[in-house]
Amino acid sequence: MSTTTIVLPFQPTTMSTAQLAAVSFLARYSGRTHTLYDFQLREWFTWCETNGLDPLTGIQRAHVELYIRSLGERGLIDSSINTMMHAVRGYFRFAHIDGLISSDPAVYARLPKIHRDETRTQGLDRLELIRFLQIAQTITVHHGALAYLLGINALRASEAAAVRIEDYADTLRGYRVLHLVGKGNKPATMPLTVPVLRVLETCRGQRTTGPLILRPLSGKPVDRRDVYRMVTRIATVAAFPRHISPHSLRHAAITNALDAGVPLRDAQILARHADPRTTEHYDRARGTLDRHGVHFLTAYVAGV
Repeated sequence: MSTTTIVLPFQPTTMSTAQLAAVSFLARYSGRTHTLYDFQLREWFTWCETNGLDPLTGIQRAHVELYIRSLGERGLIDSSINTMMHAVRGYFRFAHIDGLISSDPAVYARLPKIHRDETRTQGLDRLELIRFLQIAQTITVHHGALAYLLGINALRASEAAAVRIEDYADTLRGYRVLHLVGKGNKPATMPLTVPVLRVLETCRGQRTTGPLILRPLSGKPVDRRDVYRMVTRIATVAAFPRHISPHSLRHAAITNALDAGVPLRDAQILARHADPRTTEHYDRARGTLDRHGVHFLTAYVAGV
């Protein structure tokens, strides 16, 4: 089966069951996720074609594990192998849900175990985050608004670039709130604290509609690449000795919230993570013995 037959414009009536399942699965996604998953499924289809297998019907768990092994033999590290399997596992899961196959051969396939207590992104500690926010406001009001959206409200680069003035005009339960569409086209509403709102209002000026953050020189709306450049500018002026990206600010918001004692569940809501285990990766202090559960249990049993 040719690897070019996974995606449209092929007509559904001429597709094989495997091709139709792939197109149906990919239709759930858009943007970079769609592109990544399309690539991953193409790799799976190519491997199956090379080994004389239909990519969907007749596949057993052993076939999936042989494919996982082949990824390792190609030189992929364990984390990359797990990433490469995201689309393949989703493909079989939804094919099973849709009744195209009687069982999911990938659900129990063994993946490499990744022993990683923290995300590898270099974030900022409390003092560094404070300095970043302060320096950002000295450059332009747009840099200041961007820094607060990333470093306090934990927005992603694309989310911050997309914020419009109308998005934070509402009040809910006594709080000014920001409405946004996050990863996976999931809508979210989050409160804006007074310091954040003050910076956003300064950035807005006399404008009442339109994109909030503009390019300082041209006055045009920023895009994701502009966000990266603006963060780099702030980090340079602040003289940080390491690379700081927009995700470093999001990372800082989550880790500092956890360090401040915010419960994991509330930090998960701040981060808008679907799985609390993702939020746990940001908890730098989990290895601190002062917070170990034995202290609380001992005090409880002793009646202290």
